[in-house]
Amino acid sequence: MTFNKKGDDDYFIRLLSYFRSHFREDIIEMVPFRKSVIMLKTTKNSYMIKGYQTNNRLKLQEAFIRTLRKEGFSNTYQFVRLPVDEMLYFDGHYFGGIEYIHPNKMPFTFQTQKSRQEGIELLEQFHQVTRNFESRYRTLLPQSTIIKKWKERTNLFATNLPTLKYFMHEKYLTEMLDWANWSINKMEESRSFYMNEPFVVLHGDVAHHNFLRDKRWKLHLIDFDLISIGPEVLDYLQYANRILPFIDWSFERLKSHRKFDTLLKEKAFLYALVFPADIFREWNRLIREKSYTDHQKYNQVMELTIGQFLLRKNFIDDIKRTL
Repeated sequence: MTFNKKGDDDYFIRLLSYFRSHFREDIIEMVPFRKSVIMLKTTKNSYMIKGYQTNNRLKLQEAFIRTLRKEGFSNTYQFVRLPVDEMLYFDGHYFGGIEYIHPNKMPFTFQTQKSRQEGIELLEQFHQVTRNFESRYRTLLPQSTIIKKWKERTNLFATNLPTLKYFMHEKYLTEMLDWANWSINKMEESRSFYMNEPFVVLHGDVAHHNFLRDKRWKLHLIDFDLISIGPEVLDYLQYANRILPFIDWSFERLKSHRKFDTLLKEKAFLYALVFPADIFREWNRLIREKSYTDHQKYNQVMELTIGQFLLRKNFIDDIKRTL
């Protein structure tokens, strides 16, 4: 068996034993990506196996993907019937089967303007399709509340200050909290911008690893765990936050991407770009999981926070001058 992920060996060994006892096909390889995302290769097929904390959550994902594909968005996976006789349930997770998309040797990244624009265009297609059926999911999915979420993220970051002061000088912490409070206050003044219809189904996690290029170079959008209902601008706001580190926090380079040339004329969009969403998210997670002892994770977050601090500060200054 192949285990690409270190740690949790006992869990994965038990899980492999469970799958072997339930599959009608012989399993010849198992590759865990995360604790609840596993690739299984059998003598007949390859499957992605994904776990959900409730059966209702699994059924919702299956229904959403069926609707998405039926309405015309084919650039994603589909759920498949597994060679098992009963529902797979192990250690608090209900497991469903997803088709395995063979990845390209050249993975998708935000490194080039061409790939960043390709991601924007795929996201646009996703929104165009989900706009047609989002009303059917309004009672099933939460409505996105970005201001409330970012207030909670800021409060948690402030609560973590005693720990954060061990890792960086207080002046950095003070300035980042100033950015956050300024951004939230301005967003409050433009609250309607973040709530205006028409609504779409928001993807909610437009990181590079949720864009998958297959062997034929077709780009797919995957992993819909954080879908919600809201205006499409919220996904583009997150996308901008994701690509800014790859363009040296350049206002002009962000503006050169189609879609953002229009959005960057909106004051409310600029207000939200000032919020250090990525820094607060990663530090809150690092402290919650006590993973600051993991040198790789720690170095990545420090690069995001301190290594890019001056570039980010200049970017925020550009926004304020523009406003």
